[in-house]
Amino acid sequence: MSELTLVLTGDTNSIVFGRENLFVDDDEHKNEKFSTKLCDLFGRCIVVINSLGFQNVDKIPLNQGIDAILLLLTYGQHRDQYSSGVQYLQKAYGERIFSYVMTVVTYKLGEECESALTDLKANGNFADKRYHTCNRTLNDAEEVQGLLKKIDDMVSENESQGCRKLMRYEKQQLDGESHKEDRIGTEVETTADCKCVPFNEKAEAEYSEKEDNKSVPSEEKEGVFSVDLSGDNDKQSVNNSAENNTNQKEIETLLNRLHLQYKHDQKLSPEDFLGIRPLLKESHEISEGDLAHAFLQRLMMLDYRARYILIKQDKADVSYSQSVSVLDGDDTDDNDLDDLFSTTEDFLESKLSHVHPLDVQMAIFHCSDNFLKQNMITKLSQCQYALPLLIPNPVTINDVECPLWALRQVKKTWKISEISANSKKITMRSMPICQAETHMIAFFRLGPLSLSKSQLMNALINERHDIFFHRNCPGSTKSRHLIDGLTEIAWYCPAGKPNDSFTDCIAFCNLHGDALLIEKQREILMKESSVNVVLVPTLKKSHESTKKIISVLYKFSKPLIILVADNNHGAIQKKDRKYIMGLKDRSQSDVSAELKQVIEKVLSGLKASFKLQSMDCGVSGIRVDDGDTVYKKGKSAAMKIVDLVRNRDISANKDHYLPCQGSFWHDWCVKKRELYHLKGDRIENDKTVINKELLKIREAQCKVSHSKLINLFTESLSDLESKERKYFLKWTQLLMDGLFMDEPSLILQNYDKMWCEVLDLKKKGKSDMLTEKQTELEQISEKLQCATFGLEQIFREMGQIYEAHEATKTQTSKIKWSEYPKLAADLIISGHPVELMDGDAGHVPLSWISSLLGAVIEKLGDKKVFVLSVLGAQSSGKSTMLNVMFGLQFAVSAGRCTKGAYMQLVQVSEEVKNDFKFDYFLVIDTEGLHALELAGKTSLHHDNELATFVVGLGNMTLINIFGENPAEMQDVLQIVVQAFMRMKKVKLSPSCMFVHQNVTDIAAVEKNMDGKRRLQEKLDQMTNLAAQEEECNFECFCDVIAFDVKQDAKYITQLWEGSPPMAPPNPGYSESIQELKNTILSKASQSDGITLSNFRSKVYDLWMALMNEHFVFSFRNTAEIAVYRKLEVQYGNWTWELRNNMLTVENQLYTEIENGDCIKVDDERLLKDLNKTYNKIKDDMASHFDDKKNKEILVQWQGRFENKIKDFHKEMIDNVKRKMNEVLQQKMACRKYDEKKTEFSNQLLQKSKELAEQLREKGNSSNQECKRQFDDFWHCWVKKLTADVQPIEDINLEKDQTKILEDKGFDLKMINERREKGEYKNISRVGNYTSYTHKFFNTFAWSLEHEEQQMIRLLIKDVENQSDVAIRKKPVATSGYNSVYLNEVASNVHQTLKNCQPNKKWTFKKEFTVDLLLHVFDITERWISESHKQFQMNNDAHTYLNSKKRESYNIFKSFYDRNSSIVVFGEIICEKLKVSIEKAVCNLTRIALAEELRCTTPAFNGNRSKLEKYVLKSLAEKENFDDFVTYIQDPRKFVEAFIEETVNSQMLRENKALNILKKKFEDTFKFVSQALFDATTEVTTQKGDIVIWGEKFFGLLKDKLILDNLSCESFTDIGDLDFLKQKIDEGLDSMKKKMSQLSVKQIKEFRLSPGKILINQLCDCCWEKCPFCSAVCICTIKDHAKDNDHSAQFHRSQAVNGVHFRSTVELSVDFCTTKVVSDGSFYPDSTSEVPHPYKKYRTAGARFATWDITPDNSKLKYWTWFLCQFKKKLEEHYKLKFEGRGEIPQEWRKHTKEEAIKSLDEMYKE
Repeated sequence: MSELTLVLTGDTNSIVFGRENLFVDDDEHKNEKFSTKLCDLFGRCIVVINSLGFQNVDKIPLNQGIDAILLLLTYGQHRDQYSSGVQYLQKAYGERIFSYVMTVVTYKLGEECESALTDLKANGNFADKRYHTCNRTLNDAEEVQGLLKKIDDMVSENESQGCRKLMRYEKQQLDGESHKEDRIGTEVETTADCKCVPFNEKAEAEYSEKEDNKSVPSEEKEGVFSVDLSGDNDKQSVNNSAENNTNQKEIETLLNRLHLQYKHDQKLSPEDFLGIRPLLKESHEISEGDLAHAFLQRLMMLDYRARYILIKQDKADVSYSQSVSVLDGDDTDDNDLDDLFSTTEDFLESKLSHVHPLDVQMAIFHCSDNFLKQNMITKLSQCQYALPLLIPNPVTINDVECPLWALRQVKKTWKISEISANSKKITMRSMPICQAETHMIAFFRLGPLSLSKSQLMNALINERHDIFFHRNCPGSTKSRHLIDGLTEIAWYCPAGKPNDSFTDCIAFCNLHGDALLIEKQREILMKESSVNVVLVPTLKKSHESTKKIISVLYKFSKPLIILVADNNHGAIQKKDRKYIMGLKDRSQSDVSAELKQVIEKVLSGLKASFKLQSMDCGVSGIRVDDGDTVYKKGKSAAMKIVDLVRNRDISANKDHYLPCQGSFWHDWCVKKRELYHLKGDRIENDKTVINKELLKIREAQCKVSHSKLINLFTESLSDLESKERKYFLKWTQLLMDGLFMDEPSLILQNYDKMWCEVLDLKKKGKSDMLTEKQTELEQISEKLQCATFGLEQIFREMGQIYEAHEATKTQTSKIKWSEYPKLAADLIISGHPVELMDGDAGHVPLSWISSLLGAVIEKLGDKKVFVLSVLGAQSSGKSTMLNVMFGLQFAVSAGRCTKGAYMQLVQVSEEVKNDFKFDYFLVIDTEGLHALELAGKTSLHHDNELATFVVGLGNMTLINIFGENPAEMQDVLQIVVQAFMRMKKVKLSPSCMFVHQNVTDIAAVEKNMDGKRRLQEKLDQMTNLAAQEEECNFECFCDVIAFDVKQDAKYITQLWEGSPPMAPPNPGYSESIQELKNTILSKASQSDGITLSNFRSKVYDLWMALMNEHFVFSFRNTAEIAVYRKLEVQYGNWTWELRNNMLTVENQLYTEIENGDCIKVDDERLLKDLNKTYNKIKDDMASHFDDKKNKEILVQWQGRFENKIKDFHKEMIDNVKRKMNEVLQQKMACRKYDEKKTEFSNQLLQKSKELAEQLREKGNSSNQECKRQFDDFWHCWVKKLTADVQPIEDINLEKDQTKILEDKGFDLKMINERREKGEYKNISRVGNYTSYTHKFFNTFAWSLEHEEQQMIRLLIKDVENQSDVAIRKKPVATSGYNSVYLNEVASNVHQTLKNCQPNKKWTFKKEFTVDLLLHVFDITERWISESHKQFQMNNDAHTYLNSKKRESYNIFKSFYDRNSSIVVFGEIICEKLKVSIEKAVCNLTRIALAEELRCTTPAFNGNRSKLEKYVLKSLAEKENFDDFVTYIQDPRKFVEAFIEETVNSQMLRENKALNILKKKFEDTFKFVSQALFDATTEVTTQKGDIVIWGEKFFGLLKDKLILDNLSCESFTDIGDLDFLKQKIDEGLDSMKKKMSQLSVKQIKEFRLSPGKILINQLCDCCWEKCPFCSAVCICTIKDHAKDNDHSAQFHRSQAVNGVHFRSTVELSVDFCTTKVVSDGSFYPDSTSEVPHPYKKYRTAGARFATWDITPDNSKLKYWTWFLCQFKKKLEEHYKLKFEGRGEIPQEWRKHTKEEAIKSLDEMYKE
């Protein structure tokens, strides 16, 4: 069996010592030290460590694992001893100790200890299976064997659960003054000799010997072994093995304390720390487990105090340097002093030290992936901290790694001073530090020292900042595990000033620990350094190893400086470049000053030889971190690209490999802008030319887009795995930056110089020189952009290639351009910034950005984002602020930083996701406003454009103001206020915060309040100025945007703590940024954000509006429009549900009124019938408006649409109430006549029966004879019945119309002529009304102007509407026709014409008046005729009796044929049922069919826009010019006709209509059959007669059928009701067969056809027409202009509407969407003498003000095709010409009908 190692602990009195004791004998007990005993128990080797009574577990001299700890308790005191023992063990080993504890209760002979187990079970951490009892002597073999068995079981269980043996290490106690200083909390840079000592007597002897011979402490700590220079390798190997094991345990402990135990294999990545995460904890809230995350979070925010985080004391066994420990004690104890001396040391030694700050840093570094390491090192460099260069493996110790990959991203900038004879030349260098060739000075010490080497190095480089961490830094501690052997590097970068420490960049390397023991790192530094600086305690009695090393260094050719701790003399040169300098009793400042001089002296004349990237070339003994396969794949792919451009000039590279973004792209942008600033009279021709040129540029781009570089780049992005792709991108960026660093650096230096000159001239106000210098600055800026070649330019090229191929629809196998957006989407999702606006061209590549965002949506879903944008002056620190705030990667460098705008996604982490209503922050960084190289109007226009774009995109915009210069502040504020004012006017509501950067004293509350007051005053002042320019009424900034200066203005201190390049960032800066971030997050948490799709639409809308001069007039919120269109569709569905329900209710009421069952229709009844549907619709509305995706957009319309539905509901009720009351009134008016009709029916029945009997008595007669006899008697009967009733005569409308016209003074001949010509029928469709007018003093041919033609058309339309409304108010249906009605209409028309005095130059001819009156008569004639016919039917006895002739003849014939009363009565009932069933079925079918057609017909199941699309398609397919004219002049009339035609077509073509009809018939016949069965059964059962049966049967039918009066009095002889039922059933069966042939056409013959129902639904919308081109408003909701402007999906050429140039016959082919952005003008009406600018069309009058005509440069092929197709007919119709300025562009003639119809699908997207 395996060896066991046991530790005895607990009460000393728990056992009896002696030879009989199997574990501990008496001699061992007497030893004051820990004792060990190797036992041979029952054939097993057991090591027993006696620690009974000892309180410091650190003194256990053990290098091997502990299997079990025996906690020995004395029975009787076992409760208290267990509690104290467990507490002690927890402090010593932590919570994991319970897996190793075996509790042993000892008893005296004769004691019963059974109760002990019960007592101990009360403790929560006690396990009874790990409990045993033994006698105090521990000599009972059976008891000991049982104990060992339980120990074996415990060990096995631990091993099965992966628990290793407990490990401790021996720490040699040190003496000396330096050690005493260590004990009170300061770190001494010394090393303890550490060895793993086997547990045997020799080990114990060695331990005692070391205790007796305490040595001077060295800088190295445990975990690193002495280097035996004598060559005893075997011994070192043994020691290393043991030490590695110990060190691994220590590292595990460290990682556990930092909660990083799982991250050594599962590495931390940047994603774990970037993004929106929980707020940074305050220092007093940070525990040890939070330390790693807190360090990284602060480091990422450039807070160099990340090293000095204070943490709360959450463990009693951990000592924190910032806290004071308090020992419990009894104040009354007489031995307080003894207690003090005996307890304090033990207590302090039992405490675990807090984690060393560099241990925290390196632990995180070891647990990070390569990209987080790179981020860490970059941030450490920015914090001016030393960077790890050589890192020992924390486990194997001897393996060393150089994090070259992580260091590659570090860039440094410095200025070199070169003094010649009479001048001083300063050269600026800026480059990746890996490529910099510099001197390197290596510092290391040999042996222990009482002073700090790191602190001395800090004094050399930067006296004000601790670049290297040293023993006197806050948080330093003796306990350190990852530092010894670590080599750090830092660079001194001169600023080109007289007080520079050194004149060139120098690298300083610092080897932590005793170089005697760290051979590998020491040898590397000695080899790579330019100068070696060695610190030794003394040269007098140096260790042999020290002498050997110094001897080697002294013989080296490299300069050597030896710093001796026990010597006080100054620098002494021993030989060439070999110096010795004393440190004793000398101040640090003196030492550093002298050392600087020596270094300068030894470096003079030496060539800089150290280059960091040379470490990659095989420096022996170290591993470089960028040598792995995954690195190499990425690098290999990047090198292929870099090799292409390596030997070319930058500009040549860009022209050759990135041709699409050069002059092509710039020319395209210029031409694109020209489209929005067209001038002249032939703008459509100009527009066509420009579009051709744009297409040519795109085609040229396509031809040169097969760049090898782009192909390689995109192939790598596509083919590489995700991780490899990340390395590829980073390598490409690093290699490109390194390749092209020299030229940009020189240009940047010139830029910086010129920039300073421009600033000075601006302050002095020298305008002439200023303009000249600004021009030079712009030229330098252009050179700088040309000299920039990197990922940004490659991605831009990809965008241009995509846009070019997208525009030309070019497909090629050479490049997969359609995949580019997906590749770019992967990048932005992974956290790369993407260019939103090209800063060089000043343009947004809309197609590229739209597709890119579409690809992001495809990959992520349509996530919600909170858009945070930033605006501010040039070089005001915007990018730096965003990078620090969110850990982003926006480019930051000296001079001109960002140009254009970039966006980057920042994910909201899972921890805080519930705090926000969106998934990502989308951060937009922009170039600076008020760029120095842009002068005057150019700068102002550019700034206004950029500000408006960025403010419009952002949910929140940070306004960044640098410093407190009022003039600079005013420039920025004016631009910003104007941007927010524009947002207000286009109904966008972003928020803002003002950020004052570089404020000197942000802590002064009074000063801040004064600053905020001045800011508020400035904002109000700028608001007044901007309001004047934007022509709106705003007095203060709060009128424009919700703004609280107390909450929304923040002050941030300066970024640097001193002067760059050696200044660290100001900790106050990161604090201010953190506070600002917290405020932003707090405000963002209240926002709904915006979906990515809506953001994409907003980018398009804002940029398209900005392309025009007048942003407010041009802005079109596409996302909002799309949501509104969907809402319109829903509104149509809701109104249809109400209408459909109301039609059903109306049908029911009509039946009840006709049957006499309803005498009143009130609101209560209607509300009750509609309540269920209305409540359902309200619920649907609430659900629709609560849609999370678009809730923030929909909320603006919610109240409005709720009111509209409420109004529609009321309108439906009012309409039904009005119509039904009219039916009731008519019914009441006809009551007497109805009574007469009943009387007539009864009499006719009786007379028919009598006549039949008379003729039958005379003998049989033929059918012809019977018919003749009946006709003779019928004539007599009717004459007799109507003897006292005057017949209602037919009307002669033509005669009345002629008389009215004659009365108005018109000649009869003219009236007849005009009627015969028939021109009056098309008077509203006339193209040119000149022939209807007469010009005063006319001596030559002339023509009306377009505005006058439009006035006449509007006049005719108004007269039509007024006349129709007036005539329909007349009671023709109830009282009959009277010619007075027509006369009244004619008088109104005549008066309207008299009141219309259009122009003093012309008047209407008589022919116009006659034709207009005839036209009015014509459109009213149909309604009058139908209404009078209805009046006749309802009130004329002759008409009624004639309608009954056939029915009476059938009754007569049936009686004549000797049919019984039952048969005759059955036939009469069936005849009446036939009419009623037909009416009921048709009324039911029309509603159901209308519902079916609305759902299934594409033209009917959407909004007004969709209907318009199908109308236009129909027009194009038929190519009927007259239909086009009707549509153009009277769109509603044509649409109604289209609906009727479509319905009729569907009814005839589809089986659905017939199926519905059949279904309604079947349902109705079932209903009638069931009523017949129920009535017959019930009356037969009750033995009722025919009269009762009739009442019952007809009563059951009344609910659904309208029945004529039928009296049963004439058939009282009927007794067999079953036989009557049989006959009626037979009649119904016969009726079924006949009615199955009923055509769907018959549906139209009843009250309301399906077409009319759909017309009422679909045409109840807006019919306003564009004042320029007559395009119809597509808003589904009528009377919407108060809430939303009129708008058309797309407009037309004005020639469609007959617009021509004034005083010419030249038609205008221009589109109004083009005109509104041109410099053209128009005449608002016929009386206008002064033209009005198209750009300000809204101010031209009421009919223009409510129209939203958005500039649109899309290809509207439908109407261009129409113009070309019907060119001649249009010329004939309008009597105008397409010539001169109205010539149709040649490009339009190529458009086909197929393309025209396709353009409808493109524009009217469903």
